[in-house]
Amino acid sequence: MTKLTHRLAGYLETLARALRRYGRDEGKVLVLGGVRSGKSRHAERLVARHPHLLYVAPGLPAGEDDPEWAARVAAHQARRPAHWKTVETTDLSGILRTATEPLLIDCLGTWLSRVLDDVGAWRQKPGWEHRLDDRLEDFLAAWAAARVPVVAVSNEVGSGVVPATSSGRLFRDVLGALNNRVSADADRVVLVVAGRALDL
Repeated sequence: MTKLTHRLAGYLETLARALRRYGRDEGKVLVLGGVRSGKSRHAERLVARHPHLLYVAPGLPAGEDDPEWAARVAAHQARRPAHWKTVETTDLSGILRTATEPLLIDCLGTWLSRVLDDVGAWRQKPGWEHRLDDRLEDFLAAWAAARVPVVAVSNEVGSGVVPATSSGRLFRDVLGALNNRVSADADRVVLVVAGRALDL
């Protein structure tokens, strides 16, 4: 009886791993990775089968004052299928709460950078910590309540050199904590390293 139980437990664990890996892209997926790791391309492949998709770009829009950023934005835009709709917004909570079709959010790192600016974190405006907490908690509540498939991309930070500036350390710490919270309420988490996707 014990051998049979062990075999059955092993089979169920193998099945559970397969379901985690292949069967839950319909839920909430967090795709993490470093700079140029291939995380965005991997996220795009995960949602490619959806006939309708809303691509959410929460970073800074392309502008003439930063040609390097404009080139990055243009490269991302060129890869998107024509049937995807794109919205540029920092209101991720509103998008998550009202979405009626699958979402791809790329990425939480650029969104957080804008939020930190909005709440006055870079200038240390009084009360910025409370305003930041409110924005993050609102987003996390919307993420938890999402009723459509969502793939969110985020930067994996803190694996390299400690940032030399206090603003760099602030960004690293807050994004690391945010990734933790998003991961805790995700159906699947993928780490992309050198173009290879690892299920966590």
